[in-house]
Amino acid sequence: MEYFPAPGRNHLFVPGPTNVPEKVIQAFSRGNEDHRSPAFATLSKSVLDGVKDLFKTKTATSFIFPTTGTGAWESALTNTLSPGDKIVSFRLGQFSLLWIDQMQRLKFNVDVVDCEWGAGADLNILNAKLAMDYNHEIKAICIVHNETSTGVTNSIPSIRALLDKHKHPALLLVDGVSSIGAIEFKMDEWGVDVALTGSQKALGLPTGLGIVCAGPKALEAAKTATSPRVFFDWADYLKFYKVGSYWPYTPSSQMLYALRASLDLIFEEGLDNVIKRHARLGEATRLAVAAWGLKLCTKRPEWNSDTVTAVVVPPYLNSLDVVKMAWKKYNLSLGVGLNKVAGKVFRIGHLGFVNELQLLGALSGVEMILKDIGYPVVLGSGVAAAAAHLQKKTPLISSRL
Repeated sequence: MEYFPAPGRNHLFVPGPTNVPEKVIQAFSRGNEDHRSPAFATLSKSVLDGVKDLFKTKTATSFIFPTTGTGAWESALTNTLSPGDKIVSFRLGQFSLLWIDQMQRLKFNVDVVDCEWGAGADLNILNAKLAMDYNHEIKAICIVHNETSTGVTNSIPSIRALLDKHKHPALLLVDGVSSIGAIEFKMDEWGVDVALTGSQKALGLPTGLGIVCAGPKALEAAKTATSPRVFFDWADYLKFYKVGSYWPYTPSSQMLYALRASLDLIFEEGLDNVIKRHARLGEATRLAVAAWGLKLCTKRPEWNSDTVTAVVVPPYLNSLDVVKMAWKKYNLSLGVGLNKVAGKVFRIGHLGFVNELQLLGALSGVEMILKDIGYPVVLGSGVAAAAAHLQKKTPLISSRL
């Protein structure tokens, strides 16, 4: 049912939820079944192993909760930490802000490092805090890998390097909701103790699965962590893993079949190829923005995100008008500016199962919208810049060679 029908299809270019591929839609279009059957156990093991490949880990244990990324946050925190434990976390956008709010409401002692919105985590401050923490009071470093409100990607290897430099035992907890499966993420190599994502981003599923991978150090911490937890308790899952039935409560069977289909699509393309595709799309979008004469919210190139581009509008414009016009006139969905950057930026998502021609269509829509709201854009300028890049960098489709 369409409440506001429009010709053609909606062009979904928010940074999540993302487009759901036809094969994924087909996979979850099925009836219910016995989740204690041998067949379902086979599916369960398959997806639990598959998400480990997505996170690039051999050592971690995976958990799939019927929840959102917010639930995955809570699972990561409450299984590894106790009330009053000290956390260092960076507030540099809307989603890092929300995770910090959750930490505080769960009664952790949060040492908040406030950073400019559009900048990455201030590693000099982290370096100083670790250097002064002689008694190892800091129990965890929590970081959002890809801050979708500002289009900023943080360097996880740099944080691990600082922990190693100071021989600090703090856990490293990483929100990879809008990065894992689209931007390079190497859980084992980077020494990440807990990583998490949600189903509605790179995986191209409906919202509803929170996926967590916990490394050996995190699992050991869970044995003594005293934070109250029931629904998100890893221990309950581990009991069922041992007996081979996997689920302490009834899972969303249709979503797990859809997850299997999504993982199949990603690994058929090749995870490294998926990451390269997102890099192409991200760079093409940034070239389009430059051709329009606009600036990025992201302050430095090393922080550029390959899954979302936050575009700053001139002071005489309201970025919300861009988003409204996109939906009302062109059936194009763009991301609004959030909190501190509301009215100042709009966001172009290039995340999930999206290709070069889809992106060029969205960029042409943005050009027309900018013209509509009074910005002196040269029609075709951004599309031409993006197309020139994509024409050079896009390889032949491997399955069609």
